[in-house]
Amino acid sequence: MKIEVRFFAVYRERAGCDTIALEVPDGATVADLTEELGHRFPSLTSASTPIVVAVNAEYANPDTPLRDGDEVALIPPVSGGNRMVRVTSDPLTPEETTALVRRDTSGAVVTFLGTARLYSQGKRVLYLEYEAYPEMAAKKLEEIRQEVKEDWGLEEAAIHHRVGRVEIGEVSLVVAVASAHRKEAFAACQQVVDRIKAVVPIWKKEVFEDGQAWAGA
Repeated sequence: MKIEVRFFAVYRERAGCDTIALEVPDGATVADLTEELGHRFPSLTSASTPIVVAVNAEYANPDTPLRDGDEVALIPPVSGGNRMVRVTSDPLTPEETTALVRRDTSGAVVTFLGTARLYSQGKRVLYLEYEAYPEMAAKKLEEIRQEVKEDWGLEEAAIHHRVGRVEIGEVSLVVAVASAHRKEAFAACQQVVDRIKAVVPIWKKEVFEDGQAWAGA
């Protein structure tokens, strides 16, 4: 079977390529594939940090069987469609995102802005770079949006995430939620941000005056 493997962020740098095509035997699983990749690219990851894998834009378990033509993506540690969900290299406009969720019935609208800060890890940051597995990121953002709408009875929610180079002070993430009451709106907004950092394949590189580092790596 022929499998296409995609590398992102720190994994791409360690592997030295964006994609490779591998021949694997019939009946091979995700665990078999990651073992083979570990032999080919010993510096890919450490024994204490298992490789997380997506198969055809869905997270997969080690025992997930592979099929001919599958696209497999290696997901580095995560530190983000329709109008409500966007992964874009364009600058974000918080007012536009907020306007998407406002309703006459909304008693509360909460908007969160993730911004590039000047200092991190005690060092001065020059700029940030965000990279995404865009198809999967948009899919996961939509799943999160639907999840919080159901959990908190929201009237609407929107999530827009920037990729590419982000200068200091610029907005990298806008989350806007609308609810009948403020308690639910605040809680839902925090849940969205926490879930993005946990499961959405968008990675942040901090570029310092004396080097650079991928967040979470």
